[in-house]
Amino acid sequence: MADLWSRFRQSRWFRLTWIVPVALAALAVIVVFANVFRSSPAGASFLIDYPGESGLPAGSPVGFPAWLQWQHFLNAFFLLFIVRTGWQVRTTKRPRAYWTRNNSGLVKTKNPPVRISLPLWLHLSMDSLWVVNGIVFFALIFATGQWVRIVPTNWNIFPNAISAGIQYASLNWPTEDGWVNYNALQTLSYFFIVFIAAPLALLTGIRMAPGLAARFHSIEKAYPITAARAVHFPVMIAFVVFVIVHVTLVLATGALRNLNHMYAGRDDQSWWGFGIFAASIVVMALAWVAARPSILTSVAGRTGSVRR
Repeated sequence: MADLWSRFRQSRWFRLTWIVPVALAALAVIVVFANVFRSSPAGASFLIDYPGESGLPAGSPVGFPAWLQWQHFLNAFFLLFIVRTGWQVRTTKRPRAYWTRNNSGLVKTKNPPVRISLPLWLHLSMDSLWVVNGIVFFALIFATGQWVRIVPTNWNIFPNAISAGIQYASLNWPTEDGWVNYNALQTLSYFFIVFIAAPLALLTGIRMAPGLAARFHSIEKAYPITAARAVHFPVMIAFVVFVIVHVTLVLATGALRNLNHMYAGRDDQSWWGFGIFAASIVVMALAWVAARPSILTSVAGRTGSVRR
């Protein structure tokens, strides 16, 4: 234990420990000011005028269809490994193995195959599956009208989002009824993730992809690869922060009902949603353990050559 503590003190992370007390102090100040504002006449009037939820257009869909439940699991699964492998690509200096695409199969190109690390191979593979899943998602939300639940349709979304934020900050959280309508802060955050962060991740990822970067040399001035790198990593951080906040609020604002919405397609307090959610966590945990170099080498070897 003493040895672990000594190594931690010498690591770069030890220099960042001051962030914890500062963050806790900042949160305490935010909670106090939010409650003071809510107690004031101006604050009470503001919360009455803007309760935190923007109305939906007439005829908006209610509930969560089965395809959206599957989409939620698949997006969580792919994003887990995209973040994991993205971090490995960023921090691993000497990969254990490299993958090279075979140029004699169905997919043939004039340019010679590019050698990439095994973590990058898994990263790009998961990216591809995530993009396919995203295309299906976009097609279905517009075909079924579900888009109105995550796309702002009224300018009062912004003061209502501020209201919802004040309610969260005061620890007297807004009433949740995600089965019918998200609060304004949720709507804006989902809009950001789906329509801004996800496309940014895709566009910057394509710009950085090995084998493609050289082909985009003609647009280097307009879209330099350094700019893509500068955006790609913060977008990943945005996804991680969103997932942490999202899961925390799902569990803290009525876990059984929220999990039923997301995984079981029902609006009640049964344990069906929790059971499906627990099973999905087990699947992701097993996949996490299975994504070891020996297994990845075997799988990657079916689509190319893997060498150390």
